[in-house]
Amino acid sequence: MFVFTNIMKSKKLVLLPKEQKILVVLGENLKLARRRRKLTAKQVAERAHISRSTLWHVEKGSDHISIGIYLQVMSIFGLAEDFKLLAATDPLGRKLQDAKLIGKKKIK
Repeated sequence: MFVFTNIMKSKKLVLLPKEQKILVVLGENLKLARRRRKLTAKQVAERAHISRSTLWHVEKGSDHISIGIYLQVMSIFGLAEDFKLLAATDPLGRKLQDAKLIGKKKIK
């Protein structure tokens, strides 16, 4: 029996500085939320079922942490509903859609 494996080098994610800053601000906000609630990093990590080092990366805004982990941490603070607001308004998409709709004229 032969087992074939496909070994591909994964490409390192490269964020633009503007994008990285967004994650850093999110991490800072989550750290502030933890401190406002007077919770230790150990308590939050245990409640989110993650390690303290993973929480440290979340609070630093690390780009290699999954979006699900960010959501878990936000849930601990009662902020999961804020997650629904991400990309909710999409002003550029709406403008593009409206422009396309306006450009179409029905022929009678």
